[in-house]
Amino acid sequence: MSSKTTLLIYNPRAGKSLTRPKPEKLLKALGPMADSTHLAVTAYPGHAREIAAVEGNRYQTVICCGGDGTLNEVISGLPQAGPRPAVGYIPIGSTNDLASNVGIPTDLQGAAEMIRSGQTHGYDVGTFNDRFFTYIASFGPGVSVSYATPQRVKNVLGYSAYMINGFGFQVIPTMRALKPRHIRVEYDGNVLDEDFYFGTVSNALSAGGMFRFNKDEVKFDDGLFEVVLIRRVRSPLQLFSLLRKMRRHEYDGETLVHFQAASMRFVFDKPEVWTLDGESSGEVSEVYIDVKNEAIRLFSPNGAHFVKEEKKASYEQLLQTYS
Repeated sequence: MSSKTTLLIYNPRAGKSLTRPKPEKLLKALGPMADSTHLAVTAYPGHAREIAAVEGNRYQTVICCGGDGTLNEVISGLPQAGPRPAVGYIPIGSTNDLASNVGIPTDLQGAAEMIRSGQTHGYDVGTFNDRFFTYIASFGPGVSVSYATPQRVKNVLGYSAYMINGFGFQVIPTMRALKPRHIRVEYDGNVLDEDFYFGTVSNALSAGGMFRFNKDEVKFDDGLFEVVLIRRVRSPLQLFSLLRKMRRHEYDGETLVHFQAASMRFVFDKPEVWTLDGESSGEVSEVYIDVKNEAIRLFSPNGAHFVKEEKKASYEQLLQTYS
């Protein structure tokens, strides 16, 4: 057993190169925690998952420094059996959607202070067949926005890159040939069997920054995910009208369907590409999604979006809990 109690997994390719912190700056921000922290630097896509899978259960705390994709890898790699480490997130990616939703500071000092506080909440994650996703899975036009946008463009423009590349170069031009997908959707004893253009399953206040939910309804630890399905889209103008409806929380049923569910199954007539936390899942014809209630303990601030009472302790007390 290593004498180190914290594992820091760092992706040196995440985010903007000019603002990406150096490893020594990361450790300095952790303060006294740095003395008991082991630094692991990723070298290739999927490496964070491998590190977490092999080493994650040796530590009381695992900190991810990278973007949402890196965090997905870390959480996917952590062992699901036995005691699991608390997860800290220092977001340095292009968009940092999960941090923005949960309220984790997106600056280095703020994120490090959040972890040093010892305050954690249970956070629900989803399973997508045999994979995990931390906050969003989606299909339909524009679903390839994230992984089709060149990384160098993401690093320079951040969220603007998704909107420019997605709506300017992908969604609107493809509207001319857009065809709905016939899907059977089963969820918590209910069934929908019809045509849909787009769908998203998320544990977030907003889905990709486009669809914003009623803040009073979304809870990160209630065992339920938000599901949105779009039935009819005939033009780019109608698409933007739908986006405005979502921002006003107007689910009319005719074009927009919204519900919460703990378990769901999607069956497509033809294989469909999904994205999980912004990365491609590949083509699948059948998808099972289950919510794993409070699957991780995430260092995060208090807020109305957590049902359970927060767990707060000093870092020293946190270590004693797992000793």
